[in-house]
Amino acid sequence: MRLAADYLLYRLRAIKLHGVHSPFVFDLFNHVIHHTGDYLAYHNVESLRDKLLQDNRQLSLTDLGAGSRSIKSKTRKVKDIAATSAKPAKYGQLLFRLANYFQPQTILELGTSLGLSTSYLAAARQNAQVYTFEGCPNIAQVARENFKQLGLTNIRLVEGNLDDTLAPTLAKLEQLDFAFLDGNHRYEPTMRYFEACLTKCHEGSVLVVDDIYWSSGMKRAWAEIKRHPHVRQTVDLYFVGLVFFRQQQPKEHFTLAF
Repeated sequence: MRLAADYLLYRLRAIKLHGVHSPFVFDLFNHVIHHTGDYLAYHNVESLRDKLLQDNRQLSLTDLGAGSRSIKSKTRKVKDIAATSAKPAKYGQLLFRLANYFQPQTILELGTSLGLSTSYLAAARQNAQVYTFEGCPNIAQVARENFKQLGLTNIRLVEGNLDDTLAPTLAKLEQLDFAFLDGNHRYEPTMRYFEACLTKCHEGSVLVVDDIYWSSGMKRAWAEIKRHPHVRQTVDLYFVGLVFFRQQQPKEHFTLAF
């Protein structure tokens, strides 16, 4: 009921294209958020999703994040993970369009799961390097199989606890152009990962924060990210929030219908 109330408030606040007065956000809304075209990658990744939804393999899990609301078992079938933990097509395809639009060279994804959102990011920028982090070795193995099946060779999957693996990976990077924060839906880890990513961000960087209304902790984290002095523009799409650092733009926060 709380999520339903949050969603209703979001719909009441959300504006459509005619209400956007920022040229940067107007273009983003028109050409990326509500782009209606099709890409081959959509069909490839969604065909893989269909197969995963029929996959009865049972996996023993190591869950280092906030877990799933609907499944609490220490073992899960691949098809159940695909149904409950993988990002829906709508949001995977939004990630594809964002990466295609901003053309990042270095992409981080904090939370691989079965690799569907990873695949969308990697397919959008096949000349970029995608680093994705997964805490469960058995899920990571299935994700690797999926990347191979899709022919994606620009992905480096980093296994282990994100608290141990993120900082060493960031230390090797010259800069971070794009990050999808989907690793732990709690306030403190989310803010810790956000601050870590900031050390390598620049004016053109894009951060996507997942499930910004998932819990009171995530709502608090989203509010704090919006207030951060380095953040200049944010876009609230309810299930995800977009964060920009464009210093030539005024500090503004948008809630857009998606």
